Amino acid sequence: MSVTHVPEVLFVCVHNAGRSQMAAALLDHHAAGQVRVRSAGSAPADEINPAVVAVMDELGIDLSKEFPKPLTGEAVQGADVVITMGCGDVCPVFPGKRYLDWELPDPAGEAAEQVRPIRDEIDRRVRELLAELAPAH
Repeated sequence: MSVTHVPEVLFVCVHNAGRSQMAAALLDHHAAGQVRVRSAGSAPADEINPAVVAVMDELGIDLSKEFPKPLTGEAVQGADVVITMGCGDVCPVFPGKRYLDWELPDPAGEAAEQVRPIRDEIDRRVRELLAELAPAH
């Protein structure tokens, strides 16, 4: 039995309370263990946006136990792919990492109706990324 590398993806957003949390939860859900997923923020909020929790719950993904986490150099260094969420975050840059920026509207202060299309666009991008990182056997 050969041991293969499990790719690690880090989603970064300023507050780690909306976009990055949705992206991490969606990738973790779809990857089913094929990819390690983390999220963090450069200035973490106190809690995850309640509208984000609500729209993820609609998909059967529970974010109620998640919380915003601080961005560390170690988290970036441990990731194969670092994705910022269009919020101008400054990440430490390490050689050999793939960096992407997904320009997405900020769900902060928005109602579920405005957050759903953001969630759906993140879901589309996450599925594309997963197809690259863990092609079907």
